Amino acid sequence: MNLLAFDTSTEFLSIALQVNGQRWTLDVEVGASASQRILPEIQKMLTQANVELKALDGIAFGAGPGAFTGVRIACGVAQGLAFGANLPVVAVHTLMAVAEASGEQKVIVCQDARMSEVYFAAYERTEAGWQTISPAIVCKPEQVPALAGDGWVGVGSGWAAYQEALKAAFASQLSHVLPTITPTAQAVLALAQPVFAAGQAQAAHEVAPIYIRNRVALTTQERAQGARL
Repeated sequence: MNLLAFDTSTEFLSIALQVNGQRWTLDVEVGASASQRILPEIQKMLTQANVELKALDGIAFGAGPGAFTGVRIACGVAQGLAFGANLPVVAVHTLMAVAEASGEQKVIVCQDARMSEVYFAAYERTEAGWQTISPAIVCKPEQVPALAGDGWVGVGSGWAAYQEALKAAFASQLSHVLPTITPTAQAVLALAQPVFAAGQAQAAHEVAPIYIRNRVALTTQERAQGARL
């Protein structure tokens, strides 16, 4: 299956192109310049693979949660490219992409959501794919839901930003922590492939960003109290 996948939900621009069993990838920290970089980098990758966009089988993107601007960029680019090339689209949950990128089996994903909060979810890998143990929420690090059992691996940027609070919450349940894991395009691609294969991809106009928080900035009072942006 020939697919294009990308994620811009963090400070990284991640792109993966799979054509005839070969794969081209890009993972680069771009900060706020993802909107300027993504389309030229995609075109460069298509040229390297000697394939036209319309010859692909579909497009997958990291739909969020994540940086509001980054998530909107990924969705907009996916829709625009898919409309023009008449391709189906799969929107992949970025927290599950973090779990997939970790290579682990039992994962507590905590991505730094800024404003002194984390995007939290817990997953366990089964033969049928990832099972959601605790669904995605946004919360204070001190208010993450309790989980049963041990052998959990903490992954994602939240474990670097709020290490003390998160480790206290799960204590002896943790096996180890991987705080540098990000939602890569290769993980997005891996999660999207069975969706495409099952014929469950959507039309471009049907996909949308995944938001689990409604606000994007701290209040004046919160800033005065030293809350973290």
